[in-house]
Amino acid sequence: MSQTKRSPFQQAFYVANTMEIFERLAWYGMYTLLASYIMTPTTQGGLGLGNTERGLIMGVVPFFLYLFPVVSGALADRFGYRKMFLLSFTLMAPGYYFLGYAKDLGSFMSIFMLIALGAGIFKPVVTATISRTTDDTNRGLGFGIFYMMVNVGGFLGPLLAPIIQKNYGWQAVFVFACIWISVNFIPALFFYKEPERHGKNKPLKQVFHEMQQVLGNMRLALLVVPLLIILVAFYAGYIGGEFTLIATVLLIVGAIIWDLSVAKLLTKPSQQGVLPWYLQKMTIGNKPFMAYLLILSGFWTVYFQIFITLPVYIRDFVDTSDLVSLLHTVSPWVHDVLTSVNIDTLSSEIMRLAGKFNDIDALQAQAALKEITSTMAALDVRIPEQEILNSFGQIALSINANDITSAQGLSQTVAEQWSDKYRQVNPATILSLDFLMIIIFQILISRFIDKFSPLPALIVGTAILSLSMLMQGFAHGVIFGGLLVSCSVIVFAVGEMTATPKSQEYVASFAPKDKAAMFMGYYFVSMALGSLFAGLLSGWLYSYFAVELNKPELMWAIIACLGFVTCLAFYLFNKHFVSDIKQQQLAQKEPSAEQSTSTA
Repeated sequence: MSQTKRSPFQQAFYVANTMEIFERLAWYGMYTLLASYIMTPTTQGGLGLGNTERGLIMGVVPFFLYLFPVVSGALADRFGYRKMFLLSFTLMAPGYYFLGYAKDLGSFMSIFMLIALGAGIFKPVVTATISRTTDDTNRGLGFGIFYMMVNVGGFLGPLLAPIIQKNYGWQAVFVFACIWISVNFIPALFFYKEPERHGKNKPLKQVFHEMQQVLGNMRLALLVVPLLIILVAFYAGYIGGEFTLIATVLLIVGAIIWDLSVAKLLTKPSQQGVLPWYLQKMTIGNKPFMAYLLILSGFWTVYFQIFITLPVYIRDFVDTSDLVSLLHTVSPWVHDVLTSVNIDTLSSEIMRLAGKFNDIDALQAQAALKEITSTMAALDVRIPEQEILNSFGQIALSINANDITSAQGLSQTVAEQWSDKYRQVNPATILSLDFLMIIIFQILISRFIDKFSPLPALIVGTAILSLSMLMQGFAHGVIFGGLLVSCSVIVFAVGEMTATPKSQEYVASFAPKDKAAMFMGYYFVSMALGSLFAGLLSGWLYSYFAVELNKPELMWAIIACLGFVTCLAFYLFNKHFVSDIKQQQLAQKEPSAEQSTSTA
């Protein structure tokens, strides 16, 4: 096989990668702590919500975040990439700032949606810039570099955010996210050179018409969108199971009857595209591409568990004291930075809880211990129950004697002792290992997998991700739980490095020249669905298997099985649809593009 010389990267390629670092620094600095923040008690500055609300916030809002690119990518092709970059930063910067001041579910989701809109504008434009500034000779490497830059920000965000939170409070996490986003105005205004866009002269009506050709017509949307709304409403408890079942059946049966009625009016297949939307049959646009996106949503459902479920699982179930000891042995300075505990906040919470549960009967004791343990876990300390009973008993004696000064002194002493003996590693710090691995090894792995076809690489990567989920399920039952969950994150990173760049490269390889941003926007449809399913699935699985049954290993086993089913679906897609996509690629190639690399 002849070797083709790689083309050099353009200036816009490097500028886009720089902006990606700061955007990811802001997002992951907030997002990797978000699950913990949502469930952190209000007395510590958190939202104080439960698992259902956590699943709702982290499922629904990112769903729209990844759905917005379907429109924003098309608009970028029409109006220009630089303008869309500036619009996205204008939306995200105040959104991050005010998110830290939202104190209830409604206001939090509303402000979070503003960030989602800004990020949804940014995503397809930055990936389209990478696509437009690369060609067949350097696209695989280009997306590998891009994904490494994603993880530079992804590593710094969860590494810095816990330190900021412990020293300055929760609001500072959101303020710093606002600062990182604001930095991006500089490269966007002064250094970004607009890449060539083939769709800038298209009427907007034509752009939306092309979107329907790929995704499907209005009839399809009228079935899918209500079904998703019903799913979310059922999960949130707004409607019951019986109503959900009846409404779902009525929607599907109604769509079938509608299609049968329309079919009688169509005498020729060619009439389908010229009739009003309500007289058209329900159709899917680019069937192979839509099938690919649907299967890829299974991959993302598994993938997002590392952000939605893993932080809460580590906090509630995994003893990471082995990692604390390991860090102290390797570097006392790193140990002090990464495992620090805010003594004043811990002391204040001990004093508050000791007063709250001073006079309780035996029936209330277990519930009280559960609340105390959960509150302490949010401050990165894991306390044995007997230690809690002994310490709180001493503080209670001082409170009953009305010696508040003595009680406060005891609380401070206990906080210092617990910080020294029972401190834990913040889950976000463990998650940063995923990004660190990608920074170090992404280029090497990209060069290795560049010779393989995208879909087989996706199958292998998804299988590795599923294996890491199984590993996480054992972390709470072993004495080296912190080390095991860290290893599972490293295994997860290998699967991510194998699969994710190839999933993007696959879309870019057959996107038409004049629809690059639009097709990269469609790519995010799979992430939208995956995020929605991941959030709803996490809230239900965690509430039932982890909390109610106290068997989190079953939860992780179900998630892993979903990953393996996705692998099977990719295999069947590779077997039945790839030939159709190859024909599309050949039809779309320009006559001058003789040299190419295999992409399917």
